[in-house]
Amino acid sequence: GGPAPRPGQEVSVKVLGALEDGGLVERDPRLTFVPGHGDVVQALELGVPTMAPGEVSFFLAAFPYGYGRPGSRRCARREPDVPPEAPLLFEVTLLEVRDDPDLQRLPPATRLRLGAQRRERGNFHFARGDFAAALRSYRLALRALDGPAAAPPGPQEEEELREQRVKCLNNCAAAELKLQRAAEALEACEAALRISPDNGRALLRRGQLLAQQGRDEEAALVLRRALEQDPANKV
Repeated sequence: GGPAPRPGQEVSVKVLGALEDGGLVERDPRLTFVPGHGDVVQALELGVPTMAPGEVSFFLAAFPYGYGRPGSRRCARREPDVPPEAPLLFEVTLLEVRDDPDLQRLPPATRLRLGAQRRERGNFHFARGDFAAALRSYRLALRALDGPAAAPPGPQEEEELREQRVKCLNNCAAAELKLQRAAEALEACEAALRISPDNGRALLRRGQLLAQQGRDEEAALVLRRALEQDPANKV
């Protein structure tokens, strides 16, 4: 059905992932990503660029190429958890290959889906201590959420886009702190507060960062606002 994906191209795949006992742990009818961006497990990052459009492939992935030594917990998804050190069998169908994904005008629903997918991947990296990879995924999520729109979002979609941006910016701040980049973390907090001035998490972190810089009066004002938003917050 055509040549294999080239570097920088975006792909859409249908994915099923199973444990050795046949238990299904991954099911996505249309997963979209750019190989090399770190949005998906290594098995897909490495395997999909070898495929042609329309091809169906099976990849047997040792645990470092799946969900790693810790596995994965699925708090809000239907699929079961992935146990620690679990090899996985992926059935992958390459549905589509596209050029210049960052230049596309995407409908709001697609932007939300890509943003959530990339933020979840960032959380995956963060939980495993790879903070640079987590930050890259969060920034890619923001790029999807802020990208050009094919149509104006409706009121509910606009609110969801705002909420997702704030979550990503708060996550960026957390990753920047882990990388010991306080100035960049403060910038991410302030960007989140420009979107949502009463966001408790961003207020708390901004107050802490201002205090670390010796800007105590500013910090006190911000932390009082944070306390007003969440009076029970022990921090």
